[in-house]
Amino acid sequence: MKNIFIRILFLILVLTSSFVLAFLAGDVSNGIDFWNSITLKSWSLIFGIQIVIFLPSFIFKTEHYFDITGGLTFILILVLLVDSTISNHGLFSSPKLIPLFLISLWAVRLSTFLFLRVKRTGKDIRFDEIKKNFLRFMVAWIIQGFWVFMCLLPVIAMVGSNKSTTIKFMLPGILLWITGWLIEVFSDIQKTRFNSISKNKGDFISSGLWSISRHPNYFGELILWSGITLIAFPTFSGFQYLACLTPVFVYLLLNKISGVNLLEEIANKRWRDNKSYQEYKRKTPIFSPKIFKI
Repeated sequence: MKNIFIRILFLILVLTSSFVLAFLAGDVSNGIDFWNSITLKSWSLIFGIQIVIFLPSFIFKTEHYFDITGGLTFILILVLLVDSTISNHGLFSSPKLIPLFLISLWAVRLSTFLFLRVKRTGKDIRFDEIKKNFLRFMVAWIIQGFWVFMCLLPVIAMVGSNKSTTIKFMLPGILLWITGWLIEVFSDIQKTRFNSISKNKGDFISSGLWSISRHPNYFGELILWSGITLIAFPTFSGFQYLACLTPVFVYLLLNKISGVNLLEEIANKRWRDNKSYQEYKRKTPIFSPKIFKI
């Protein structure tokens, strides 16, 4: 009963806090009608999609459509944001379209990769127990919605703003995004190739980018969202600066909630008696690559 209460409270807190952030990101201090704003439309669509797809997923006890739903949610919100930007500024006249294009590229690549991975392996081990419990599984979907919302918050605020981004922030932001995206892509490619070799079955990868970080793909994701936030930064005003929380949220989510911590727990159980893994774990940073020393 205590766990049920905690999960219900958690769901309420996530939905309430995200709604408040949407309200503030709408910059209502400038007289914008929040109830007809792009921020409310985005918030409603993001969480509405998660709930709609969660229900049949729980009934059939499947996680196969979890990641693809996250990716499609990104894409649908981006379509909404692109339409709003074009309506206000024209097809080729707004630099605000650049970060929206970058996120679209990332969303299509990642959601396709994750969906095919689950189809290839047959399951996502993170959901083995979670998908059997209604509230635990629902929490996972709502967290995914919060992830989509928080990642897109800088560009949602940017599109709703009357201010424009500047080249001084655009160029370093794009460079950060490219760096993070390439780290994430090559990490995924290296691990996929490693796992495709039969002799590596049941073993862990410690080569390539995985030799300098135990989770380089997650590190790359933090870097690319930091780049998006930097691009959008000059368009913020008032409470919209709360969108700068996005990189902090991504770091905490990946390390403390649904990424690194879960995979580390699984790895510790699987290779607890493996001396090679213990040595790899001792020498290799858990998140930030050792060449960065951060």
